[in-house]
Order: sequence, then structure tokens, then C-alpha cells
Amino acid sequence: GSARRSGSTWILRGAASESMDTYRVRARNTAPDSENRIHDDQTAAAHGFRAGLVPGVTVYGYLTVPVIDRFGEDWLARGGMRVRFLQPVYEGEEVVVTLSGNRVTASRTDETVCATGEIFWSEDAPPDLALYPEEPLPAVRPPASAQSLAPGRILGTLYADLPLPDPAALLTLSNRLLIENVQLGPWIHVASELRHFSLARSGDRLSVRGRVAERFERKGHRFAVLDILVAAGGARIVQHVRHTAIYELRPPTGG
Repeated sequence: GSARRSGSTWILRGAASESMDTYRVRARNTAPDSENRIHDDQTAAAHGFRAGLVPGVTVYGYLTVPVIDRFGEDWLARGGMRVRFLQPVYEGEEVVVTLSGNRVTASRTDETVCATGEIFWSEDAPPDLALYPEEPLPAVRPPASAQSLAPGRILGTLYADLPLPDPAALLTLSNRLLIENVQLGPWIHVASELRHFSLARSGDRLSVRGRVAERFERKGHRFAVLDILVAAGGARIVQHVRHTAIYELRPPTGG
């Protein structure tokens, strides 16, 4: 089975069954020419990868296919996922996505698990919009650093229209918020915990607001955790995201 959008409504093909719980897809590097050079083969190779990395938000999109097949619009309106990216996915690889209970995984054909997602429904009230003030984006982006990504710093607000209200496009806005606030070298999206509070609709004018929640170092990598709220029309909360990225990779071996 599969799901597709028609206007602002998800159309589900097939009924929920065990046969829908596996989805296979040939991975595509959707960002080879992006500002983030970790998606470029040569840059990625310098950091020890086989080739440019398929973006985490693209892999997340793969994970959501069986989730939407099983749970439909209900998950998009009030569900959530804790997703972690564990191993790189490369252009052309076959990815096997499996949903079992509330756990979804994306694996290579050799059963190496590249990403995991824990599906949940939250009974929590949406965050208070007033705690996420709108601020202008920097006229000149400062380099990503301990200062520009200091915990507590309010990020400049990103405004965006959502032409295709699919889950990957929605989560991409959290990446864009980071990119529009600081200047980065090669960087890697490693995890997101996201909650939906209402459906994103085609044509929605979204504001993406946030602050730096944490900053830490591990194994030579420097991480930032962003606390992000996506609102439609300035008032309706669509998504809350705790978004984790390695904003500065440890120097390449011998570099």
C-alpha cells in the first residue's frame, strides 16, 4: 500500500495489513548541490564517507510512508516520531523500511539499520506560542560557533509557504531555520523529536520560530539542539520539533 496527497487530503491506497508494513525505495541524494557540502561526494569522502550523504529529511520521508499507510491523517494531525539517523544512506542504495508496532526502521539490504523512528501520540497541550517570539533573520549570518549557537539564543524567524504538505517538506523547515541563522560548513542532521498538533495544508503561510536548547561536544563533533515551533497563519501550531545536528564535524583524519 501507499499514500499520496490530493489537495490537502491524504488518499490511502489499500487497507491496513501486514503486507503494508514494508516499503522499499531506491535512495536518492536530493541535495548534491546544496550549500551543505556533506551531500557532495568529494567533501563527504574527505570526512570518511563513501559518497555524499542522502539527507536525513529524505530518509525521514521514507520512514513516514508505512506510518501514513497504517495511521493516515490521524498521525499527521496529532502524532509524533522520535527519529535517529545512525548510519549514512547513499545514492542508489535500496532502502527497506519496516514498521512493526510503534517502531519503524530504514535498513540496507544487508540489514544494517540506518535510521529508526519511534511513533507516538501526545496528549500534551501545544507549546505556548508566546514563548517563541518572532525575530528578524540576521542580515549577515554569523559563523556557527559556541557564541552564535549559545543555549537560550532566540533564532531569527523563517517564513515559508508549503507547496507540498508532506512530512519531509515540513521537517525540512527545521533544517532551513538553522541554515538561515548561522553559516555552516559540512554538517549532519542526526535526530529529531517531532510532534504534530494540526495538519499542514497546501498554501499555508508558515512561521518557523526557535531557540538554541543545548550545545555540546561528543567524540570531537560539536552538536546543537534546536527547540522549534512551526505555526500557520501566525496562530495555529502545526509542529513542535527538537532538532539535533552536528554543526561542526571533527577535522578529517590527517587534516
